[in-house]
Amino acid sequence: MATTNGSAADGPAAKKPKAETKLWGGRFTGAVDPLMEEFNASINVDRRMYRQDIVGSQAYARAIAKVGLITEDERDALITGLDQVLAEWANNQFVLQPNDEDIHTANERRLKELAGPVAGKLHTGRSRNDQVATDMRLWLRDELTELIDLLKAFVASSIERAAADIDVLMPGYTHLQASAFTLLYHSTPTPCARLLPIFLRAQPIRWSHWVLSHAWAMQRDIERLTDLRKRVNVMPLGSGALAGHPFGIDRQALAQDLGFDAISFNSLDATSGRDFVAEFLFAATMVNIHLSKWAEDLCNYSSKEFGFVQLSDAYSTGSSLMPQKKNPDSLELIRGKAGTTFGSCAGFLMTLKGLPSTYNKDLQEDKSAMFQSPAVVSLTRSCVQIATGVLSTLRINPEQMRAALSVDMLATDLAYYLVRRQVPFREAHGLSGQCVARAEEKKCSLNELTLEDFQAIHPKFEADVSDVWKFENSVDQYSASGGTGRTAVLEQIESLKAKL
Repeated sequence: MATTNGSAADGPAAKKPKAETKLWGGRFTGAVDPLMEEFNASINVDRRMYRQDIVGSQAYARAIAKVGLITEDERDALITGLDQVLAEWANNQFVLQPNDEDIHTANERRLKELAGPVAGKLHTGRSRNDQVATDMRLWLRDELTELIDLLKAFVASSIERAAADIDVLMPGYTHLQASAFTLLYHSTPTPCARLLPIFLRAQPIRWSHWVLSHAWAMQRDIERLTDLRKRVNVMPLGSGALAGHPFGIDRQALAQDLGFDAISFNSLDATSGRDFVAEFLFAATMVNIHLSKWAEDLCNYSSKEFGFVQLSDAYSTGSSLMPQKKNPDSLELIRGKAGTTFGSCAGFLMTLKGLPSTYNKDLQEDKSAMFQSPAVVSLTRSCVQIATGVLSTLRINPEQMRAALSVDMLATDLAYYLVRRQVPFREAHGLSGQCVARAEEKKCSLNELTLEDFQAIHPKFEADVSDVWKFENSVDQYSASGGTGRTAVLEQIESLKAKL
């Protein structure tokens, strides 16, 4: 049966591949060591660029025809033959052979079988060095477009959730001190444990403000990837092995044929430069790190200790032992996969670190960094899609979020109350701390202090200090752009919509 998974081990027992049958085999006479054959091959990795390799070869056939290196009939024969090769790949009918060490060799070998000796003219003036660099840029360009679209869908879903839930308030946290409460809860007497959550949260915020905080991070990822696409969309084809093209092809016309925005201007740099791969790996790592932080928050918020949100069954699993469990596996997997993309990024940077100028075989690892399982591109794409699904189906518990608010979180607002009465902030901060201490002394919450208690600390406290204890007032005072006030959140929504 035809397959795209063939290799030297899949077919009938074959003789050792002869070096002379290779694209580079002219000066070699001995057989290649089978271990070296396997070690040198990249077909199992770069085969996914079959379409880009064929499209690039068809454009190159048109380019060399224009300068008279092949006739129009030969050009048409090459293009037609390559269409047949493309169809075989697309229909899962392409059969790999033992000597197909990479996608370029495989496609050219099959083209020769279909079109005859004219296939030997296709590589005139071209090297696999500029060919593979071109294939990678074509492939990554398409992938970036799809990934950007998926990130936009996540941001759009965030905007929709933020608008729908704009009036829901929740505690904001710094240092995730609620986790400290969870640990202490199991190691301290119950009365102390009951009081701890009052003093470990930071300030009240809107749930929508939290949602949009991650949307803004993703928007930066969109901008980063969009900017990267400009540097990816530069054509190296026509650079040869390292010195350039000897037959005067029109590289600008060739670039236009392939949809590139520009051509490379130094053949040494063009054939060896892989900073666009490293930059993509970093950008993909940042996407996954942002998703990891988002997932970590939701893991906490979906726990019984918080109870702020509930994941859809579609993105949860259970326990094989404990029937009551509903595990946020989608979020935990997103969080865990960030390490995979970081590992690919760090590993490839180390590959680049010690290389001399122009092409070196080390660069074959560039495709492994992007393609091999778990592939960074497909992994990142899957994480974004799962995250969008989680967010769009997430159920929130506004009552639980509201119940988690406590007046002690408004100690900063108490300081702001005095600031609005011309008390310097540093002094107001200390006075608010004294109010907290007084409440602890009386074993009551801040809003249970009497006006006399407050005025004993500072005479600027008046009867309207009771307005400080309204959470809506607290949240809406942050109305400056970027804040958690209602008008500021609505402004964020409109700004993100405009960017999309």
